[in-house]
Amino acid sequence: MIEKATSVLKETTFLEFRLDYLTKPAAALPQFKAFLAENGAATVVATCRCKENGGRFAGSNTAALDVLMKAAEAGFQIVDIELESIEKLPKDTMSKLREAGAAVIISHHDFHATKDLDGIYKRIEPFGADFIKVVPTAKSLSDNLTLMKFMERMEDRSNASIVGICMGEPGIISRVLGLRAGSAFTFAAANVGEETAPGQIAARTLIETYRVDQVDAATKVYGVAGNPIRSSLSPLMMNTAFRRETVNAVYLALQTNKADDLFKLAREIPIQGLSVTMPLKEDIIPLLERTDPLSAKIGAVNTVLRAQDGKFYGFNTDVAGIVGPLERRLSLKGAKVLVLGAGGAARAAVFGCRDKGAEVWILNRTPETAQRLAKQSGAKTIKREAVAKTGFDVIINATPIGMTGIKAAPMLGSEDLNARIVFDLVYNPIETPLLKMARAKGLTAISGVEMFVQQGARQFEIWTGKPAPEEEMLRVVLHSLKQTAEANGEIPPATAKAEPAAPAPVKAAPEPAAKPVPAPKTAVKQPVKPAVKAAPAKAAKAAPAPAKPAPKAVNKAAPVKKAPSKPVAKKKSR
Repeated sequence: MIEKATSVLKETTFLEFRLDYLTKPAAALPQFKAFLAENGAATVVATCRCKENGGRFAGSNTAALDVLMKAAEAGFQIVDIELESIEKLPKDTMSKLREAGAAVIISHHDFHATKDLDGIYKRIEPFGADFIKVVPTAKSLSDNLTLMKFMERMEDRSNASIVGICMGEPGIISRVLGLRAGSAFTFAAANVGEETAPGQIAARTLIETYRVDQVDAATKVYGVAGNPIRSSLSPLMMNTAFRRETVNAVYLALQTNKADDLFKLAREIPIQGLSVTMPLKEDIIPLLERTDPLSAKIGAVNTVLRAQDGKFYGFNTDVAGIVGPLERRLSLKGAKVLVLGAGGAARAAVFGCRDKGAEVWILNRTPETAQRLAKQSGAKTIKREAVAKTGFDVIINATPIGMTGIKAAPMLGSEDLNARIVFDLVYNPIETPLLKMARAKGLTAISGVEMFVQQGARQFEIWTGKPAPEEEMLRVVLHSLKQTAEANGEIPPATAKAEPAAPAPVKAAPEPAAKPVPAPKTAVKQPVKPAVKAAPAKAAKAAPAPAKPAPKAVNKAAPVKKAPSKPVAKKKSR
């Protein structure tokens, strides 16, 4: 943990040490004391969470408190104790912790849902904590709204600083937008793969991709919606484009299966534009004011724009992303094209190729869906056993088969690839099983990266009215995919040294900004309170950001996150 913390301090000085990850946390405290003495700029939180409260400490609440007391005496400026623990401890627990020299976070984690947050607050408030940390689990995108509205309400009435995050994949939005909703700080993993809570983001991603330290009330919010969304490179690609073109915007991953859930969030944040992926491309159409003629014809939308009138309009940029790469290699007029699938992407491929004069066949695991699409588009259906005998100019995979995280048997085998060109719309991984089969047979293989960047560039232009930085978008996507392939041993590592993977879990929190951070919905500025404690007064240099950096954690057997530097009384400003 100390080794990792030393490394992380180069980027952020606000760290949490999850002492409950250590077998004997008390025995390690002399080493932590020495570390803190050598690193006076660091602001550190000590957490020792019992197993019954979702942590790893096997001892009693009293034993965990003893570890936190000793941590405070060793120089930790802030200690984090669970609500469920302090409710069972003697009434003088808070005063004892303060006498030991630490500010106190009282936290509550719900690993199952987002329930009565006001009720949780009422239980914590009487203890007089310096920070009240409420961490529910988002089961829907709407749960983020519940948390953020709670934080906005509490900002006005609480004498403590409020920290709020939703765990879970749908909760990623709270990790990026929570700071502007009033959260004193947020948490991040020290490195990818070292997450200590579901949905946690690596600190570098939070700072560099999401630019969390620059998100303010004027920042426009965009996102990619669908399920699964975890492996999507859209946030990396689009946030890179916004940064390159100096657009004050952030683009988030919005995991949901339900169009209603998505639009509830979109209306209230408000979200200015959406990339829509499976399974929502057809489901969202009834919720839009209108669509462009192409989308109406296809019956699927992958792009949503919130216009100045506040209404949502739908577009389809998938067609350009599919037809463009093909037309650079052959004329589609009279070409024989086989499309695998009958969902939103397949509809774009079928209608796009038909519009260019191609003959199109559809192969789908549910024949009725394929027949319906064929009838609507003037295409034909085909059975699997007839594919190898027919022969095509192009085979397009418009299913998610082959995508990272999707386990399904391929629709075609090598013997079925009787074609000149094979185009896989899946872009992650960069070399899908289908493309490997095609290359092994000497066929022209087109990666889904081409389609992905093309359709994304058109989305950027619809939203911003600016030309998209396509080269930069392509560069970051390819770089990320190659790094992943190297890490998985799919391709030999490049000559450049890859970043070494860190051993165990660790997480970090950002340094609360001393600057006022504008609230989201009101035009009112709300101060962000620095963390607390009479400890080193030296301001820590945070990562690259003016407003509030997301810290990074450290830990080998335990996570680390970061807190503020001196106790500061809460200011109310309006």
